[in-house]
Amino acid sequence: MKINWGIGIVIGMTLFISFIMYLVIRMTTEEAFDHDMVTENYYAKEMVYQREIDAETNTKNLNGKIKSRKVADGWELMFPSELEPSRVKGNLYLYRPSNEDLDSEWPLELENSKFLIPKEHLIEGRWNLTLEWEYEGKDYMYKESITY
Repeated sequence: MKINWGIGIVIGMTLFISFIMYLVIRMTTEEAFDHDMVTENYYAKEMVYQREIDAETNTKNLNGKIKSRKVADGWELMFPSELEPSRVKGNLYLYRPSNEDLDSEWPLELENSKFLIPKEHLIEGRWNLTLEWEYEGKDYMYKESITY
């Protein structure tokens, strides 16, 4: 039997549609291709985004800047000297993009305007660091991606 060009086009389109349907079904049913949102309460976080922008602006308006560096004991954060360490109240959040189980949170307890993240809590790789604190009624926020 001879196949003319019209039947060839129909066979080609049928094979193409079958291939696309196979990919769609496989991508929607296989667990390996599950892509969830990074944050569970994404939309609730979006509602407070303006507050975060204001807090980051307050941090940028400080006379001194927050400095961070890797030290022998872990990761050290140095706050500006204009802030009285005992009046800084807040939290430090460590977020590991590759493993949700490694995420952690600590209350800010400054010693001489410094905060140390112990090396026992850090493994090599990328971390997202977020500092949220309040000082004299103003909210502040500092974000940084670090590689330990």
